[in-house]
Amino acid sequence: MIHRLVLLLWSLCHPLIVLVGAPFWLLKMGRRGGWGSGLAERVGVYGRDAEFEKVDGIYIHAVSVGEVLLALKVIETWREETGDHFILVPTTATGMAVAREKTSGRDWIRVIYAPLDFGFLIRRVMKRFEPRLVVMVESELWPHLIEQTHRLGIPLGLMNARLSPRSGRRLERLRAIVSPFLALLDRVAVPERGDLGRWERIGVRSEALVCTGNVKFDPSGSVLPQKRPEFAQILAAFPRKPIAMAVSTFTGEEEFLDAVFREAGFQSVIVPRHAERRDEVVTALGGRVILRSRFHPPRDDETLVIDSTGELRDWTAHADIVVIGKSFRAVGGQNPTEAILAGIPVICGPRMDNFEPLVSELRAAGGIIMVHDREELLAALRNPLPGQAEAASRSLAKHTGAVRNTVAFLSRSVCRRELGIPVPPARPRSLPSIVP
Repeated sequence: MIHRLVLLLWSLCHPLIVLVGAPFWLLKMGRRGGWGSGLAERVGVYGRDAEFEKVDGIYIHAVSVGEVLLALKVIETWREETGDHFILVPTTATGMAVAREKTSGRDWIRVIYAPLDFGFLIRRVMKRFEPRLVVMVESELWPHLIEQTHRLGIPLGLMNARLSPRSGRRLERLRAIVSPFLALLDRVAVPERGDLGRWERIGVRSEALVCTGNVKFDPSGSVLPQKRPEFAQILAAFPRKPIAMAVSTFTGEEEFLDAVFREAGFQSVIVPRHAERRDEVVTALGGRVILRSRFHPPRDDETLVIDSTGELRDWTAHADIVVIGKSFRAVGGQNPTEAILAGIPVICGPRMDNFEPLVSELRAAGGIIMVHDREELLAALRNPLPGQAEAASRSLAKHTGAVRNTVAFLSRSVCRRELGIPVPPARPRSLPSIVP
């Protein structure tokens, strides 16, 4: 079978990829605070004996900060609805740091690093935690994770599974390779109706697909951005100007946006997408920078750079206007909803493909300004649309209930027998399960 051949090739190539990429990966992990955070869990080594793990929980595979926050949004509602416990499984050091911070004191969420995608590691983790459901966040699909979960008879879901038209066309060309794995998915919750056909054309069974709305944009399940006294105190040290905040910026955007903010008469605040880029950003801005991590009262007309992780939501509440990164010099854009939920007017560049059709809906409603060059950005900063924040909030309203829809849909995946799918014989644990 084709998927057996794909698994064989992946089993041969993946170790090489890991070996070649390990030095760069470890360097990045070190920069992001990964050392001492339990990296051994990536190869199935844990700090407690297996018999003391809770079993029969919901295993949620998230990658980095964005996926972790999305998973936590769903987990909160899921816990209220069912009382389940969860295994939250980030991949990156930043995702792990945010997951641990946000779940501190909650003994019903176990946070572990995602195991590398080797068959024997996936089996070991699944037999250790015996989840009754595995859920992957967005489109994070790994061959052995899918294959081994299916073999063990564990229902497999995908939540907020957006698939852009461009990605859909690319995957259609690889349908022979991807469809055998996608056909193993039991529940696929998609954010937009247009996603249904695209997933079906690349191999997901039609009966496994449901449009639940976009969890990212559901205002009802969100923790609203809140002004923090600590942040207000930092900003109060700067000259009294309106605050323009560039969020989740990528290389090349910081210097461009900073220059325009200054020309328009704003206090410039830059929030890079990756905090470890701080030195690069300082250099790009000519050293006229105060880092949030090394804050001191400003001595001149300096830019504040927020080089922290997991604070973006509440920083947006302090802005007078927010400009979305990865939409000017990079492709795809970033999520505008946190600023919208904070009631802040939003401007974006022309490259917001990853957030369609929401961005088109926002533009049509007067809820966001898309600009294409320096002059348009200057004009938008000086003349925001009347009632822009209110119009944006109304556009988000159509996604209200997406979190509860997602939980209701995925939590039905209790047992493969209920889904009419053959279940392999169960393998007993070598030690009895003990729930502390």
